[in-house]
Amino acid sequence: MSTESKIGLVVMAYGTPRATEDIEPYYTHIRRGRAPEPQQLADLISRYDAIGGISPLASLTEAQRSALESALEARMPGAWSVVLGQKHAYPFIEDGVATLADAGITDAVGIVLAPHFSGFSVGEYQRRAAEAGIERGLTMHGIDHWHLESAYLDFLTAAVRDALTELPERTTVLFTAHSLPERVLENDPYPDELAASATYVAEHLGLKSWSLGWQSAGRTPEPWRGPDVLDELRRIAAEGSADGVLVCAQGFTADHLEVLYDLDIEAAKVAEELGLAFGRTRSLNADEVVMNALADLVVTQIQ
Repeated sequence: MSTESKIGLVVMAYGTPRATEDIEPYYTHIRRGRAPEPQQLADLISRYDAIGGISPLASLTEAQRSALESALEARMPGAWSVVLGQKHAYPFIEDGVATLADAGITDAVGIVLAPHFSGFSVGEYQRRAAEAGIERGLTMHGIDHWHLESAYLDFLTAAVRDALTELPERTTVLFTAHSLPERVLENDPYPDELAASATYVAEHLGLKSWSLGWQSAGRTPEPWRGPDVLDELRRIAAEGSADGVLVCAQGFTADHLEVLYDLDIEAAKVAEELGLAFGRTRSLNADEVVMNALADLVVTQIQ
């Protein structure tokens, strides 16, 4: 690596519509260029309407990128160029890599704003960044996972501990993450990494009742990993094993549709119908301690 040029960091995220008029092209991109049916589009728009018209994810992702940029500047003044690259919205991953290459940068780190690795998600981000780098003469150094970073685990632990104070004594904790198709989880570390971070929190808090659940499965005919969070709520109510449920969406790092609608509205409504008290832990967003820890991880990666 040349010491005369800056080092790049591509902060990678899923992406989100920034305005209502962006929802249809965003949905089309997710569907690999197939435009959604009118009812599908209307349903998605109604979900955004339910959380205020649009998701806060775009601003939160920028806050995370900015926090990483500030943390790196504090460690190595003037050494880093930090850009955003997204999977389903501009600037895309390839755009972020191109921005660095156009600035003459030849080495960069890629980090995904998702702690747990799956070849279907984080792996795809890193592959796209690496391929774009090869085309532009830029070497990417990917960080595949950070689910066992102590600052992240401490954040989850504190978030669960604090949220439990507002719920009944007989409350079970349900750790959730985005479901993926069963076909892509064969020999994939994603479920084990989710189990590892949840187990850490449960053991450090001495939780007597907790489980792993999944949410936000795609609307496709193929089987997706379960049990779904709504089915878990029904199971818990049927068993009478708890008076309340606290959901810790450990697989997500910011407030967005899958948290603000799927959990705060949809799951909360089901819990109310079942007579269960319901709570959700706070989201990571641009937590300063965790962003600083990720900056340290980035520096270590390039060294």
